[in-house]
Amino acid sequence: MFTADWFWHLDKTLREHGLDSDAMSFDEIRARLSNRERLTGDEFAFECAYVILAGGFSQKTAKKIHKIICEKLKSGCSDVASLLQVFNNKNKINAISKIWNNRDELCNLYYSQKTLDDKLNFIATLPHIGKITANHLARNLGENVVKYDVWIQRLGIVFARQKQNSSVSVFNVDNKKLSPQIKKCCDDMFDCLAQETNLPIGYIDVVLWKSAQNGLIAEVQHGCEN
Repeated sequence: MFTADWFWHLDKTLREHGLDSDAMSFDEIRARLSNRERLTGDEFAFECAYVILAGGFSQKTAKKIHKIICEKLKSGCSDVASLLQVFNNKNKINAISKIWNNRDELCNLYYSQKTLDDKLNFIATLPHIGKITANHLARNLGENVVKYDVWIQRLGIVFARQKQNSSVSVFNVDNKKLSPQIKKCCDDMFDCLAQETNLPIGYIDVVLWKSAQNGLIAEVQHGCEN
């Protein structure tokens, strides 16, 4: 595990099974990470809407709802009542509507931030965007960051055990509060694979996440229990 051959095998398997996407295809994600271009206000709001919808839902469901929501927004239907007809979750729809109706201002504020940390802190304050979701959104906006979700945390523990003989326990995994110890395990894992593959860590993240989520990495399926 954690070699270039291992990683590219995962990438190839996902592509062969039509699993090579998040909000965008793997190729689009990699291109955006490699050539970060400023997005429009509309594009910024669409990316926000996707990560808001994706929380707690399968990717297939999130993408289906997201497509309809975006069509509604583009047609001028951005009020909460109209959007609730598509997806009856008031909290998420309120957030999407608020971001869309202030999209240009919010987009400009995002790009005015001086550092990556400033950008992450800013988008974490957007409606229905938390600390973990902020990393997901930032990556989809083109920032070379990773989302430390439960799958990545578990995989970081596997890496630490295999490469560093660490005794870090899975019981530290908390998708709402990232343990600094586990974050370091994950960061070491991404540094290793970035050196192995010469790829952006944001792209490595999405491939590992999809692979773990879809059962291609057996070591994380049962929580990495001792």
